[in-house]
Amino acid sequence: MSEILIRGAGHVMTMNDARDELRGADILLRDGVIAGIGSGLETSGEVVEAGGCVVTPGLVNTHHHLYQTLTRAVPGGQDALLFGWLKTLYPIWAKFGPEEMFVSAQVGLAELALSGCSLSSDHLYLFPNGARLEDTIHAAAEVGLRFHPTRGAMSIGESDGGLPPDGLVETEAAILEDCIRVIDGFHDGSEGSMFRVGVAPCSPFSVSRELMRDAALLARDKGVMLHTHLAENDEDIAYSEAQFGCRPGQYAEDLGWIGADVWHAHCVKLDGAEIDLFARSRTGVAHCPCSNCRLGSGIAPVRAMRDAGVPVGLGVDGSASNDAGNIVLEARQAMLLQRVARGADAMSAREALEIATRGGADVLGRPDCGRIAVGKRADIAVWDISGVESAGSWDPAALLLAGPVKVRDLFVEGRSVVREGRIVTVDLPMVVERQNALARALMG
Repeated sequence: MSEILIRGAGHVMTMNDARDELRGADILLRDGVIAGIGSGLETSGEVVEAGGCVVTPGLVNTHHHLYQTLTRAVPGGQDALLFGWLKTLYPIWAKFGPEEMFVSAQVGLAELALSGCSLSSDHLYLFPNGARLEDTIHAAAEVGLRFHPTRGAMSIGESDGGLPPDGLVETEAAILEDCIRVIDGFHDGSEGSMFRVGVAPCSPFSVSRELMRDAALLARDKGVMLHTHLAENDEDIAYSEAQFGCRPGQYAEDLGWIGADVWHAHCVKLDGAEIDLFARSRTGVAHCPCSNCRLGSGIAPVRAMRDAGVPVGLGVDGSASNDAGNIVLEARQAMLLQRVARGADAMSAREALEIATRGGADVLGRPDCGRIAVGKRADIAVWDISGVESAGSWDPAALLLAGPVKVRDLFVEGRSVVREGRIVTVDLPMVVERQNALARALMG
């Protein structure tokens, strides 16, 4: 039996059904589960003192492209819109192989962990030079995060009117066959699972209608979730209307891409009817505010989505369109953008933190995560608010207004991933140097 007692937490943001906030509470972690919450709890295991700290559920990242941590701040893509940005980066990504995929995933997941993230999805949609989805799965196993990789795909190259180079697309038969292989080999649908695999054709402008439909049928046959990009910017809307004769929401509905087992990235340009469709069907959204700002895509109507009942989580998106992978900063940006669009009372710091924890877990179909309650998974973030970032704050729980952007301690399934602000599962300086060496080789 493995136990850790987090003792005397200054302030606990439980994100439980009642959204309780506790002061001076103990949290007992046993065999990967939260076994007790209260005061005066005891353990024969390790004790972690949390006096003066804020404790939250581990944060959840619902959209990423981990491989892109190798292509941050590429000059040709720094000031481009989405389609131009993609055309700049596709030729670079075509040079990747298994090592690039593995190391970039290690770096990206470590960066997320340091920002308090315990559960991350990933959308990998290109597989050049022998790369496979399990390159990222093995990286996540080493770092120690709970991981939801999705087997993405591109099947329409430039010669057929698509955006990606022909060398980066696959045949649709091969895509579906490999989806079956990775689901059978790595998906674990049980409660407390560390790995769940999803099916994720890249976008409506890089795969056919037939692949979108077949992917949905396959995913439901296998009992896994579906993910793609949707309604990201004005170019996206124009493409959908020109190629399919409808808006993205109608396109998704026609092909079976709505429901509680589906979540779409971005959705910046959803209109009122599409928001109502997503709310009725419980279709999830991965909101990626920093990437949307970086690419000039716009401000997603998150307030309207939340008010309508659309499940919304946060995503850092790829590090080539964000250049960072910090989920705390993403939550702060989400809060600020809704205030820019709708007024200072449009979103509170507590609501944004809820979206970053419980909200993201629900989008990923993980009600066992994202809240601090007895019986839920032992994914816990401990934030030290004694530093300069919180000095003078009247509300310790308002982390997104005045708080650290780096976690002190992070536990995933009751195991330490970050302690005293340092990753303890991998040799991070060595991993970073390996990544930098790969980046230099790509530049050369």
